[in-house]
Amino acid sequence: MALAARLISRSRQLYSVQAAFGNGGATQVRSFAKDAAPADRPPVSGDDLLKGIFFEVKKKFETALGVLKKEKITIDPDDPAAVSRYAQVMKTVREKADLLSDSQRIKYTIETFTKGIPDARTYLNTLQQIRIKSGLIDHLGIEPLMMEALEKIEKDIKKPLLRSDKKNMATLLAEFDKINKKLGIQKEDLPKIEEELELEIAKSELTELKKECVEAMETQLKREEFQDEEMPDVRKLDIRNFL
Repeated sequence: MALAARLISRSRQLYSVQAAFGNGGATQVRSFAKDAAPADRPPVSGDDLLKGIFFEVKKKFETALGVLKKEKITIDPDDPAAVSRYAQVMKTVREKADLLSDSQRIKYTIETFTKGIPDARTYLNTLQQIRIKSGLIDHLGIEPLMMEALEKIEKDIKKPLLRSDKKNMATLLAEFDKINKKLGIQKEDLPKIEEELELEIAKSELTELKKECVEAMETQLKREEFQDEEMPDVRKLDIRNFL
């Protein structure tokens, strides 16, 4: 248990919560800045603004930690039940701490990183980079089909397709609709797709968490005081005991 205790204290067991705070930080700063200085009050100082942001983030973190102290998480990305349970716990964390969901975070990331991109090709390439960095897999092979549709239109107009070109962008979107229909993707399926996305992200985060735990344990086992201990099964660790 000494090994497990030191492992949990040293490893990034709150990986998902930390990621949620990091990804939601920009939204939080803008929201607080907007609320902190209403029109009928003088502007707040930079120090007061930072203090307010700090206490707000601290409050969210404590709320998230309170949930994690109560809810059991099994670090087993290969067990669908454990992945589903982890996703539900993190959903509870986000709801109680008022954090963005994974799908909302991705939407915000897309809006942030694609703002100002003038052409459709760079836009699609940026979407692909965001997907890869988010640990998501294009299971249906949609990206190549979208790029193929774009190349077809650019070949017809003999120039790069700009997002400001309403006529040809409408044509491209119509092609995307055809791709969706061909793959059996309907708008009414979006809630189910979002749920599947949440599970996929949950599995990715659990996989990362398991990797870090194993690496931390392997490092600890190399130390002399742990030479006689066996490596604990990551699946049996209960992080509630160490929070």
